[in-house]
Amino acid sequence: MALAGRDRSILDLFSLDKLWDVFERLGSGNHNAQDIVAFGNTRVDWTETPDAHVFKADLPGVKEDEIKVQVEDGRILVISGERKKEDVEKNGKWHRVERYQGNFLRRFVLPDNAQPEGVKAKAEDGVLTITVPKAKIPEPNVRTISISKL
Repeated sequence: MALAGRDRSILDLFSLDKLWDVFERLGSGNHNAQDIVAFGNTRVDWTETPDAHVFKADLPGVKEDEIKVQVEDGRILVISGERKKEDVEKNGKWHRVERYQGNFLRRFVLPDNAQPEGVKAKAEDGVLTITVPKAKIPEPNVRTISISKL
């Protein structure tokens, strides 16, 4: 079916809880349109290794104490924070402002093989790396049954 693989990630962008977060933020009145852009501009790579799920988020200029990593309901990884507004010099002529500032938020539903109680996070050189270990899959208990003649 066409919803598998890459196409599914496009639908995930519009999942109800992500849309709800946007509307919730809009309704608070404390955010401007640039904040909503910040919400979607936080780029995250998710790779799966034999031992873990690894998330890497580009957060240049965001200090470690401005980032929050949480696991909600034991299955939802939440990356949030705020890029603070820089002091702007008034004596220059601005031609373009593209670097976002304000709040950001990303959520990921962890797969069944994730072990959320072992999550580790580190920030280095503007990249946040979150490692979610995979649960050990128990070896199947196989018992051979002999076949008897009736």
